[in-house]
Amino acid sequence: MAALPRSLPRVCIALGFPTAGELGQAVDREYREGNTFFEFRLDRLTNPSAGLEVIREFRKGALDAQIVATCRHRHAHGGFNGTIAQQFALLQAAAKAGAQLIDLEIESLEHTRAVPDIFHDTAALIVSYHNFRNTPALDPILRRLRRFPAEAYKVATTACKPSDNMRLIDFIRDHQDLPLVALAMSEIGMASRVLGPSLGSLYTYAAPGEYGGTAPGQPTIKALRSLYRPEKLTRQSRVYGVIASPVSHSKSPLIHNRGFQARRFDAVYLPFLVAPPQLPDWMKFAARLPVAGFSVTIPHKQRILRYLDCVEPLARRIGAVNTVWRKAGKWRGTNTDTDGVLKPLAKHLRPAHCSVLIAGYGGAARAAAFALSDAGAQVTITGRNPRLAQALARAVKGKAATLAESQKNHYDVLVHATPVGMFPNANACLFEDEIPAKVVLDMIYNPPETLLLKRARQQGCEVISGSEMLLEQAASQFEIWTGESAPRAVMQNAFQTHALQHHA
Repeated sequence: MAALPRSLPRVCIALGFPTAGELGQAVDREYREGNTFFEFRLDRLTNPSAGLEVIREFRKGALDAQIVATCRHRHAHGGFNGTIAQQFALLQAAAKAGAQLIDLEIESLEHTRAVPDIFHDTAALIVSYHNFRNTPALDPILRRLRRFPAEAYKVATTACKPSDNMRLIDFIRDHQDLPLVALAMSEIGMASRVLGPSLGSLYTYAAPGEYGGTAPGQPTIKALRSLYRPEKLTRQSRVYGVIASPVSHSKSPLIHNRGFQARRFDAVYLPFLVAPPQLPDWMKFAARLPVAGFSVTIPHKQRILRYLDCVEPLARRIGAVNTVWRKAGKWRGTNTDTDGVLKPLAKHLRPAHCSVLIAGYGGAARAAAFALSDAGAQVTITGRNPRLAQALARAVKGKAATLAESQKNHYDVLVHATPVGMFPNANACLFEDEIPAKVVLDMIYNPPETLLLKRARQQGCEVISGSEMLLEQAASQFEIWTGESAPRAVMQNAFQTHALQHHA
């Protein structure tokens, strides 16, 4: 068998398209963008053999490119419907056309009980295992794979909980002497995809452009290269992130990774999908990885307190934490949402003696209520659940009002801290008629201008978008984690550029 190429790039772009024309256009476009490592999923083509000419033509003008040819059979969750002999013949033809690596699933090899002679001289062979259900015991899988001589082995499982990432990472660390590609699929498996190459995995996978990819949880090459930069990470790189459910909408990875890059801080900030029942599993995973610090958002801001060793007094009073870091082996928590509220408001008025209406009673609303009450504001809490509004009002020695009552009064400030109006339900608004305040701060940042802010602006109110709060609380987090001043302009520009691109 041919030797494994000496220096494979850390990111392989997986190309799976129905026509040869689309496949050719995609690989040409990505190559022009500076990418040189591609997987051709021949089984995704309506006519798999049509991919051979694409490989030949592409290789003529891209001598520095590396190609993995894959033709996954239907019995291994692929799209190829021919016989296994036809599958082998097609992959051999792909190698002759210019593919330097062949990815062949274990199921097809076990059917033949040996590596066919046709693969011995044409290309480096990767024997692969895929599990689209869960992450089983990994060492028995490796023993199964190694029954067949190959230049490398690939294990792709499905992460069902955060600690499944740790199992893949331990697996990579335990087999440093073996050419291995290992990752966890699904959105939960993002950490294994980004961190794997810096810990010993040969490479990771990305989707081309804005295309959805060939496997669950596969990030786009743009996101991987510009935000997470697996090529730049080392075993010493610090890991930060945000825990949430859902988490894909979060702009925190964008803001913090740009901040780290601006300060040349050797770190990466990842989105961690953590369902409410999985919080204990996440904390075990975070300690073992180890994670240096993380942001906390819906639905974990209040439940996270029970897992922390030290909580700052204001955050303890609020009963919610949005920022966690590790110091001297202990988990510490604070709440920077208070900065996110007070600093943007300070540009418009002094909170002391102001009347403030807060809509909501969750973690963010509690942070706003305590921060403003401590600053001397007269706080009124409203929302759809009068009982919860009254409980928070009592905690801050304020008042409670129903939504109907609140709209009959007028306040200096309205702080909106509910999910009403958040993407994808952007046409919703908690206040149907006149907005009962001069200054309106909406904590929602997606969409950039909510229906509430549009109505407030039309009524002549001063408005503060959720992005201002997001950036201020993120800047405070950055400074806690790094000990350096936050590059606010860079972080703000990253957010605004992204918002313009996605809402043009």
